[in-house]
Amino acid sequence: MTDPILDLGPQARVVARLAEGVAEAQLADGTPCPRYAVRDILGHLVGLAVAFRDAGRKDLGATTDTSPDAAVPDLEPGWREELPRVLGELAEAWRDPGAWTGMTRAGGVDLPGEAAGVVAAGELVIHGWDLARATGQDYAPDPAALDAAHAFLLAAAAEPGRDGGGGIFGPVVPVPSDAPLLDRTVGLSGRDPGWTRKA
Repeated sequence: MTDPILDLGPQARVVARLAEGVAEAQLADGTPCPRYAVRDILGHLVGLAVAFRDAGRKDLGATTDTSPDAAVPDLEPGWREELPRVLGELAEAWRDPGAWTGMTRAGGVDLPGEAAGVVAAGELVIHGWDLARATGQDYAPDPAALDAAHAFLLAAAAEPGRDGGGGIFGPVVPVPSDAPLLDRTVGLSGRDPGWTRKA
């Protein structure tokens, strides 16, 4: 990254708007992430927002130590108020230049602050796409967050021994090199950009 700070606020607001557009009747619907229904994606977003908020604050503990694969997240009552709140707190934490320096922890993994911030951007971009596709909403991620997510996932996919060259979310789905950047980023995350919800 050429700049020390990526503002996560615009992408956090995109995700919050998508969550606001989810109807109660859609919570049990499937998503591009096979193990997760819409309610699980929302629960995961609440958890990751808290975890990366605390990682940005260097407030390490239970929220930053838990692996995201520990269990399918449950969606608690009051999530419609909680999710936009913690997304805002996440963005605010990463506006502090200190969040991007030194070491921190997220998902039980110690990593440099700059890397954690980029991972947070990737999580918000990809799970925003999951949510939009699953609920039939338009999706235009923040361009800076999308650029960061693509660069991160491209580097992750190239690491040896990662699902045979796959991305951190699953094996890479091949996407034409001239496809839109969002489609290429989604493919790197192990999702099919052509996924559509069942009628």
